[in-house]
This record gives sequence, structure tokens and C-alpha cells, in this order.
Amino acid sequence: MSNPEGRVTAVLGPTNTGKTHYAIERMLAHGTGVIGLPLRLLAREVYDRCVAARGPNAVALVTGEERIVPARARYWVCTVEAMPMGQGHDFLAVDEIQLCADPERGHVFTDRLLHARGRHETLLLGADTMAPAIRALVPRAQFLRRERFSTLTYTGEKKISRMKPRSAIVGFSVENVYAIAELLRRQRGGAAVVMGALSPRTRNAQVEMYQAGEVDFLVATDAIGMGLNLDVDHVAFSSTRKFDGTRMRPLQPGELAQIAGRAGRHTANGTFGVTGEAAPLDPEVVEAIEESRFLPVRKLQWRSSDLRFGSVGALLASLQQRTENPWLSRTRDTDDLSALKALAEDAEVRRRVRAPADVRLLWDVCTIPDFRGIGPGEHAAILTTIFGHLGELGRVPDDWFARQVKRTDRVDGDIDTLSKRLAYVRTWTYVAQRAGWLDQGEHWRGETRAVEDRLSDALHEALTRRFVDRRTSVLLKRLKQKEAIVAEVNAEGEVIVEGQPLGRLEGFRFRPAKGGGDAGEAKAARQAAAQVVGPQIARLADRFYNAPDTEMDVTEQGGLMWGDQAVGKLVRGDDPLSPKVHPFVDDGAEAEVRDKVARRLQHFVDRRVAALFEPLIAMRKDEALTGLARGFAFRLVENLGVIPRGDVAREVKELGQEDRALLRRHKVRFGQFTVFVPDLLKPAPTRLRLVLWALSKGLDEFPEAPPPGLVTIPAEKGAAPGYYAMAGYRAAGERAVRIDMLERLADMIRGEDTRGGFEAKADMLSITGMTLEGFADLMRGLGYKAERGERPKLRAGRPPAERPGETPGERPGELPDVPTGPDRPDPMPEPAPGPDLPPTPAGPPGTMEAPAEPTADGDAAREDGGEAVDAARAEQAVEEEARGAAPAPGGPEEAAAGSQAGEGAAPSGGGAAVSDASTGSEAEAPAEAEREVFYTFTWAGSRPNRQGRRPQGQEKGRSQGRQAKGPKGKGAQGGKPKTYAAAPDRRSKDRIDPDNPFAAALAGLKK
Repeated sequence: MSNPEGRVTAVLGPTNTGKTHYAIERMLAHGTGVIGLPLRLLAREVYDRCVAARGPNAVALVTGEERIVPARARYWVCTVEAMPMGQGHDFLAVDEIQLCADPERGHVFTDRLLHARGRHETLLLGADTMAPAIRALVPRAQFLRRERFSTLTYTGEKKISRMKPRSAIVGFSVENVYAIAELLRRQRGGAAVVMGALSPRTRNAQVEMYQAGEVDFLVATDAIGMGLNLDVDHVAFSSTRKFDGTRMRPLQPGELAQIAGRAGRHTANGTFGVTGEAAPLDPEVVEAIEESRFLPVRKLQWRSSDLRFGSVGALLASLQQRTENPWLSRTRDTDDLSALKALAEDAEVRRRVRAPADVRLLWDVCTIPDFRGIGPGEHAAILTTIFGHLGELGRVPDDWFARQVKRTDRVDGDIDTLSKRLAYVRTWTYVAQRAGWLDQGEHWRGETRAVEDRLSDALHEALTRRFVDRRTSVLLKRLKQKEAIVAEVNAEGEVIVEGQPLGRLEGFRFRPAKGGGDAGEAKAARQAAAQVVGPQIARLADRFYNAPDTEMDVTEQGGLMWGDQAVGKLVRGDDPLSPKVHPFVDDGAEAEVRDKVARRLQHFVDRRVAALFEPLIAMRKDEALTGLARGFAFRLVENLGVIPRGDVAREVKELGQEDRALLRRHKVRFGQFTVFVPDLLKPAPTRLRLVLWALSKGLDEFPEAPPPGLVTIPAEKGAAPGYYAMAGYRAAGERAVRIDMLERLADMIRGEDTRGGFEAKADMLSITGMTLEGFADLMRGLGYKAERGERPKLRAGRPPAERPGETPGERPGELPDVPTGPDRPDPMPEPAPGPDLPPTPAGPPGTMEAPAEPTADGDAAREDGGEAVDAARAEQAVEEEARGAAPAPGGPEEAAAGSQAGEGAAPSGGGAAVSDASTGSEAEAPAEAEREVFYTFTWAGSRPNRQGRRPQGQEKGRSQGRQAKGPKGKGAQGGKPKTYAAAPDRRSKDRIDPDNPFAAALAGLKK
């Protein structure tokens, strides 16, 4: 030990006792001095303080990767490993001397304890636990005990989301640190990140962000326990175990105290506790930390500093030498020793090592730290290359070194990528710091420093972007200081607070930007934005109140839109035609603003309903409707203008001639399958009707309206009951057909013999837009039986065969007379074209109104008030058809093929058939007649409901066993056959059709 006359003082005590500050003052009181610190982060902090006190020309900074040495430097701030030895400084200090017991670096601190001395004064700074070891190894040492400036109290366990501001949360792995920082960003606005692996520049930027109050939390590794002075009130351990290089082990009470002591700087009291997955601390450990009572260190890590460079073997032997001192324990193999062993096995390296100078060079190369943590093998390969260059050329080639540096000089990528590049460039920074290894050492020291600075800045920005929500952090800072906040709303509706986008206005609501803090901070954000959002919403409400209805709309899900902004929604009212509105107005807006928006929305909705459902509104207000007519009008209004006739068959029968005439004045159409108002089948009323119907039924999801212009659509199984009627369709088989087109089809079918059977006409296929197969499925859904058959295709010029049931001599297409009766379906008037009316296929030329069901020749009409003979059968046909028509999954849209040759083309007899023979087969076999497919349709209303479900329109409680009133076979009346005629009984020709709008006048003339 040199300079025995110098004073050696051990300044011991817990954290926050001002030991480092005391050492800096003592060093600056001498002419020259050197201080060794455990971390380069702390070295940089102490260097800045010394520069502030003595100027940059008087202070040097030397670490493994950074070297700032002025020509007249008097004070040296270094990491312990980089301390210049043997220069004879007046003062020397070693901080955190308790690290002599550290398995990784302890041998370096032990060497400084034993051999590093100042000429006049030496200070050994550390914990009380080192007192016995120092007394034994440095007998001349004096002891100075320093007490903690503040108290330290254990507060137990606390969730991260409830952590108080100005807290540091400690983790022991990079993954753990990042996970905690991400959680704090989402819940508390963000955190600064401090790790030993960060460059000083990145670390300083993160700490500055924390110290400035931009974030209230710090997430760090145990690096903060080594003298970093931060304004921390509380330290929370997310774990009490760490990996020490070989195994996971629990932290010792002294190690916990070293970290927990960062809380409560100077005279401010501090607290510590646990969080996350860390188990609560044992009471004995808590007591030891609070009272700073720990077991003394009994063994110091040691490695011989008397290295012999005669050969590689001699060097290895000296490094692995054992000691007989009971206070010292030979350290385990460190990274540099492992690297030396690996390189000694390399034949090329052994060939180059020929003299002690080569051995010393080899050892210098092996001391290059593995900053990247890539493992012994890959790290040894890099060291081998460097030693090869130095051994062969005496230097590292500039071009090779430039390529290595250039690979790291990129600032793109995520945090992990930037961290790896930063660790990589630290290797080359270390190489550049070694004297004589590069021809242009000064240039490359500056170049590697510049690259490290660029990567450090990029890493700081990446850490900030990932772990700090700038919006919340800036807002919290200004709110905490109770300063006026600058806020505005730009043209795009973004709310800008203190230059940071805090959210945006959507309609009359403020939407905070995603990624903000927890509920409390979101509330604070709203308070900050209220000063600009409130007045802006009021101005928007004034504009909205004076806006025309053309700027507003109702969506298919009941939403109320003003332009492209949602401003409200419809809610259920007292009746389907009187919905209410719920405005979307921010909670922070004044009640007057909410009322104004609600009134304007209600006015718009009322006018929209009145315009689109004018016939129903007029019907409800018509005082001329009384009795049965008024009751039926109420049912029609309640069902929004569309009722399946099977649901009201009884009410329709009970309506008299005058009642029907009154209802027809309101455009009510009594169809065979549906009672409806034709004007309400247009797209706009249909869309709104579905919304109003869904509201009245309390549906969670509103069904969409079918695309306008389609005659048929797929019949989905999962459709809500009543949906197709509200959409203006009737489900039949796998398709649903538009109700007005269905009534036109019914008019065509009335002229056919449904008892004996008939074939589809081309105009039937045309009006539905279906192929023959699709039409057959539709007819089955309407309650008809469809029998498929084949026959020879008729040649041009052959007389057509008479259809079954056709009177000889009757021309095809000739329709019978119209029957009379109060239950006869109304003709479907052709609607005038308009912008809201869906396109309708043209009906067949000469289509006439036909009876609901054909009557047999010679059959007398009933004597029940002028009804047609089979009016009851038409009613039962509706009910039976409803029982037989169950929705089925829809297929692709059927192509209209009723008029195309070979598929749905009408034969000369007026039917539609599909040919089975192709032109090619006919040419090969001319003797074989070409065949075609046809369907014969007969009424099947008496068949039971095969799907086992309640027929459409059948009310609950109605008997499922009612028999059909359709046409019956032989024996239906005492075994006597019954026939039907296509024309009404001539004996009833003088009777007046009560459905005729001129019935009253005709009755008067008859009298």
C-alpha cells in the first residue's frame, strides 16, 4: 500500500446521508484528486457538478466508453474500473465500497480498497456493513459515521394503478421494466425509464423529463440504488428477486435498503413498499431497513492484481491464484477471464503470442466488455478478430473499423433494435478509447461518440413515444400548477390543449383521444377541455337549430345524423308513429343546449314521419271513419300500413261496402295476400317503417331494408317474425316476393283452373323475374302443389294441345268474367313513376282483374250478400298458404328467364317449359323428339303444415286444426261431385259487386 502517511477515512452510513456530496467537496478542496464511482451514469452526474464548480478545463471524465481529458485536468471523475492508478493525486475516493462483495465487479472494488490511495487523503464511502472488513484490511483507517437526513417508512403493498405520484418502481429485468412502464402509460400518463444499460445521454434525458414533472413516475432497475439523486418520495419493488449472472436469488436486506433509500432525498421523508407480483416484506426485513441495521460483510471478492505476462499460461495462473486471507475470496470466472480462456484455445492466437508484450495485448483485448450480452462464443470471435488486426498490423484498420461503426449508425427501428445498436456501438467506443489501437484515434472517438449520441436521442424519443402519453402528462403538469390552459378547436374538430391533441368534437360530444390515462385523469382532461368545448358546443347547437331538414337523416339503425355526425337516436314512443329522440350532447354542456338540440331533432323526426306516412296520419285523423272501418284503420296504422291478410281475415269479412269505400279513400288496397297502402312501399317509407317497427318491438339490432328495385330477395331463416311484411315482401319458399308484385301475380292466377291444374305463363315468370324452377318453389310457398313433368317439345306450326281444364274452343289467355262479392281482392292500380318508387316489371298485355279463385262451370253463386262462390276459398287459400310458406335460406338472385328460349319459354298453348334436348343431340339423333320440362300447379291448401310451425298470420290460441276451405274433391258434399267454372253463375249477373267503387250509384240506378 502506497503513501502510508496519507489519511484514510471510511465515511459510512445509510443512503441519503450526503456521503458523495461530502467527497466532492473534499476533492475540490485539494489541488488534484480522483474519485471512482460505481456507474458511468453517476460519474457523468458528478462530472457535471465538478465542471460547474471548477470549469471544463479542470475536470476530466474517464469511463469505459467516454473519455474527456483536458490538457490541464486536475480532477478526475471515473468509473472504478477506469481510475488512473499511480499518478499520485492529492485526494482519492472510492464510492459504494460495499460493492467489494459483489460477485461480478467486487474484485475491482477490493483492489481499490487495498491499493488505491491519495497522497494526502483517501475516502472510502459506503454502507456500515463494511466497517469490520475495513478495520481488518486497513488498520489505519479512521471512521466517520453519517446519519440519514430523513426517515424511511414501509407502507406495504399497493397496486401500480394506485401508486402515488413521484414514485419509483424498481424491476430487475428489461422486460419487467418495459411492462411496468407500459402499464403506467395507459393508466397514469407515462413514466421515465432508467437502466444501467442506457447511455448517459439517454438516461439524462429521461431523468430530466421526470425531474421537470412531465411524468410523475420513474421505472428503473437497481441502477438507481447507486447514488443517483432524484426527487423520489416512494420506492416500490415489483420483485424481490434478481438474476445475479448464474441464478435467481432473493435480494439481501442491505441490497433492498440501498434501493429503498433513494426515497426521501435530503430532509424529505420517504416511503417504500412492494407492488405487482412482489410478496410483502417480512417484518424483520422491514425493521432492518427502517433502522439501517444489517449483518456485516464477511467476505470480499478478490482477484490478484499481480499479473504475470510471461506467457498465456502464466497469466491464467496469476488470475486464478488463491488467497489465504480469511476476509478475501477468489472471485468466480469473470467475462474477461472467460474470454482469455476462449482465445487461448485458438491456434491462430497462440501462434501470434510470442512475447510478454503480446500476452499483455491479448489481456487488454480480453478486457473489452461484452456490452451486447451476446454470449462467450460470439464475443470471443469479435475479440479474436481485433487481436488479429492488432497482432498483424499493430492497429485496427480504419476501413474495417468504419464498416463496423456504419452498421450501427441508423436511428430507425423500435426500442429493442435501437438498444442493440447502442450496445454494439459502445464496443467500438471502448475500442476507440484505447490509446494506439487506431491510427486516427481522436477522429474515431468523436465519430463513435456522435453515433452514440444520435442513437441515444433516438432511443429517448422511442422510450418517450412508447411509455409517455404526452397529452396526459402535459395536461397534468399544467393542472397541478393551476395555470391557465391554452385550448382551441380547429377546423377538423380536434381539441388542442397546450399544443397537444386531447380529443375531438363529434357532433355535440367531446371524445378524448385513445391512449389517455385512468378515469381520474380522463375527468381532468375533460375539465381542461371544458373551457373551449362548452362554448363550441353551444355555437354548434345554434347552427343546428337553424339548419334545414335536408341536412339531417335517419339511419337504418335509428341513428339521427347531421351531415356525417351522429347527433342522436330514435327511442320508443307512445305509438309506432310517434317516436321520441335521445340527443347526443356532452355531459359538460349546459342543459339549455341539450334541450335545444332535442327540440330540433324532435321537429325533424315529426316532419319526416308525417311526410312519409301521410296516408296513415290522414287515416288516423279522419273523423268520418267510424265503427268497423275505424277499428280496421287503427289496426292498419298500428302495423304501419302493411298487414298480412291472414292476420285480419275475419275483420275484412266483417267490413261492409261503405267501410271499404271509406278506407279506399285513404289508398288502402285489399289484396289477396296483403292489405296495404301502395304509396308506403316506396324505399324511403320502407326504411323508416322498419326502424319504427324495430323500435316498437324492442329489437337490439335493427334489420336493414332490402335493396330497392328487387322483386324477390332471399328468405332468411333467422329473420325476425314480421320482418318481411314490414319490408314490403312476403316469404314463399326460398324467396320472398314483393307484395305488390305478388298481388299482380294473384290477378293472373285467378284466370287459371287451380283445381284441375295449370302451367306457368311467360308473363308470370316475367313479373317475378324467376326461372321455372324458382317459380315452382315460389308457388309451393304460396300453398300450391307443383308437379314436374316432361313432354315432347312442340314444333312450330303444330296446333297446341288443350290444357287440362280448358274449355274446348276457348282461346288461350282469354280471362273469365270477374266474380262479385264483398271479399273479392282489389285490383292493383299501376303506381305512377316517381323517384321513390322501385322499378316494377311490366305486367302482361291485357291483364285484367280476375276472381280470387275460379268457379266451376254451371256452379251457382252463393247467396250471402253477393260474395263470389269461392270467396271463402280465397280466404282459406291465404291462411293455408301462410301455413305452408316458411322462410328458407335465400340463394343467389334468380335471373329472369321467363321470355328466354329453352328456359321458361311459353309453348304455343300459353304455358312455360324447359327443353331437355340440346341442339347437338337433336342433330345426332333426328328421330328422337326434343323434350321439355313443365310444371303443373294445383291448389294444395288442404295439406297440413309440413314444417310444424304456426302459419304466418295465425294468432296465438287459434286452433291449429282448422280445415282448409279450399276446393274439395269428390264426396265433399254427400259424395256428389262438385265442378267449378271459370266464369260466375249467369243467374247472378244482375247482382252488384260491393267492391265496385260505383256500387252505390249502380244500386240507385237499379232501383
